[in-house]
Amino acid sequence: MPRVMYFDCFSGAAGDMVLGALLDAGLPLDQLQRGLGSLGVGHDLRVTQVMRAGIAATHVEVTGTDEDAPQPHGHDHPHDGGHHHHHHADGHRSLHDIWHLIDHSALSPAGKAKAKGMFRRLGEAEAAIHNMPLEQVHLHEVGALDSIIDIVGAVFAMEWFGIDDVVASPLNVGGGTVQIAHGAFPVPAPATLRLLVGVPVYSGGLMQELVTPTGALVISTYARAYGPMPAMTVDRIGYGAGTKDFPGVPNVLRVSIGNRAVSTASVPGTGEVLKVECEIDDMSPQLFGPVSDRLFAAGALDVFLTPVFMKKGRPGTLLTVIAKPVDRQAVCELLFRETTTIGVRLEHVVRETLDREWVEVTIEGGPVRIKVASRHGQVLNASPEFDDCVRIADATGRPVKAVQADAMRAWSTRD
Repeated sequence: MPRVMYFDCFSGAAGDMVLGALLDAGLPLDQLQRGLGSLGVGHDLRVTQVMRAGIAATHVEVTGTDEDAPQPHGHDHPHDGGHHHHHHADGHRSLHDIWHLIDHSALSPAGKAKAKGMFRRLGEAEAAIHNMPLEQVHLHEVGALDSIIDIVGAVFAMEWFGIDDVVASPLNVGGGTVQIAHGAFPVPAPATLRLLVGVPVYSGGLMQELVTPTGALVISTYARAYGPMPAMTVDRIGYGAGTKDFPGVPNVLRVSIGNRAVSTASVPGTGEVLKVECEIDDMSPQLFGPVSDRLFAAGALDVFLTPVFMKKGRPGTLLTVIAKPVDRQAVCELLFRETTTIGVRLEHVVRETLDREWVEVTIEGGPVRIKVASRHGQVLNASPEFDDCVRIADATGRPVKAVQADAMRAWSTRD
C-alpha cells in the first residue's frame, strides 16, 4: 500500500523543524544517529520537548562547534535564519567539501545521491544569485554542519519511513526583512525564493522569516504536489518546533504519515509508480550502461532500453525509467545531466506485484538466494539469484545452468 507523507507548512519550514517533526512522528533517535555515520562525531543532537503556543512539539539542536569547516571566503550569503537561525555554526564549505561529508554518512547509495543532488540545487541557486560559476560557490549558513545534518537526516528519515509519495501545503514564507551581508533584505531571502520557484507560497502576515533555505530545499525536493491533505489513512503524526515561540501562532511544522487512500489500495501488491521516458538519437551507446547504473543508484525500480525509429528515419533509443513518485526529481535531474535529452515525459501508472521474499539454500560451493514470488499465500514463481549461481560456477568450474538446477532442486526438496 503506498505510504504518503503530508507536510503542513502553515508556519513555514526549516531544516530543524523537518527533522524534529520526523523524530516526533516516530523516527528513533538511535537509528537517525546511525544513519548520520561519522557526520555526527563530535556533535550531539539535543532533542527536547517544547511548547509552541500551547502545542507540544519536538525541537532539535545540533550542539558542538563546526571546527572542521574551512575559513570564510568573504562571499555574502543569505541567512538560514530568522526565527530558525542556527546561532552557533558559520562554516563556509564548497560543494566538494559537503559531498565528501555526505560520503561519510551511513546513507544508502541512493540516499547519498539524493543528498548530493539537493546540495547541487542549493549551489546552483547561490551561483545564480551571485553570478559566479558553480565550482566557485561556497555555501555559508547551509554549509554549516548542523544544516548538513538536518538535510542528511531528512533523507535518511524518508528511507526509514518507506515513503512512496510526499505532498505539502503551500508554504507560509512570513514577511518583513532578513539580515544578509549587505543589509536588510525582504523575506524570503534570495536563496530561499530561488529554491521555491514553481512552489505555491504566501505571506501569512507574520513579520518573521518562516522558510529557510534548508527548509525550502527539503520540502521542494520531496513534495510531488502541493495543496490540501490528500485522501489518506493517517497512522503517524509529528510536530517539529521552530526556535522561537510566537504568541497565538504555533511555530511548528506538522507532518502526517499514512497509507494513500486510492481505489487500488485495498488490493494487495498494488501501488502507484512513475514512468519517465525520453527518446535519444544523438548519444554514444556506450553511455547507456553508466546512465542505467546511476539511475538504479538514485532509486529507480527498473530501467530499460527499446530501439525505435525517430523522425527522418533515424534509429534511436527509447529510455524508460520506472521509479517511486518521491524519486521524480532525482531521476529527472540525472537524465538531464547524464544524457543528451532535452525533455522527458512523466506518467503516473498503477502496477500490481506479487509478494516477494528471499529464501537461502546451500548447495555444493556455497549458499544461493532464491527469489520466491507468491499471491494470496500461493507460490507462483521461484528463481535462483543469477549472481550467486555465477559465483559458485566460477569457484567450482561447473556450468552455470547446472548450479541453477542444483539450487532449484535444493529449494524444492527443503524441509
